[in-house]
Amino acid sequence: MTRDGRAGPRRRDGGMVTAELAAALPVLVLLVAVAVSAVAVVGARVRLADAAREAARAAARGDAAVGRELAGADAPGAEVGVRSDGTTVTAVAREDVHPLGGWLPAIALTEQAVAAAEPSAGAGP
Repeated sequence: MTRDGRAGPRRRDGGMVTAELAAALPVLVLLVAVAVSAVAVVGARVRLADAAREAARAAARGDAAVGRELAGADAPGAEVGVRSDGTTVTAVAREDVHPLGGWLPAIALTEQAVAAAEPSAGAGP
C-alpha cells in the first residue's frame, strides 16, 4: 500500500517457488536413488546371511546338498560354498548386487556362517 492508502503495484513472485523446486529436484532424485540402493544392498546382505546360515546348518547335520538347495531358495543366483574342518562347518555365500537395475556399478557381497558339526553327521560335506 502507498502512503495515501491506495494499493501499489503487486509483486509477482509466484514463479520463484517453481524455480527453487526445479533447482532442488535433481538433488531430491539423487537422495531417493541413494536410499533405494542402500535398501537393496541391505536386503541382499540379509538374504545372503540367511542362505549361508541354512547351508552351514544343513551341512553340519551331514546334508550339504540339501543345504545348497535351501541356500538357493533363500538367495537365488548366489554362489554358496561349504567347507568343513572336522569340528565346524563354514558356509560362504557370494553375490554381485546391481543397485537400481544396473544403472550403478555392481557391489560384491559376501556373507559367512559357521556351525558346529554334529558327531553323527559323519565326514561332513
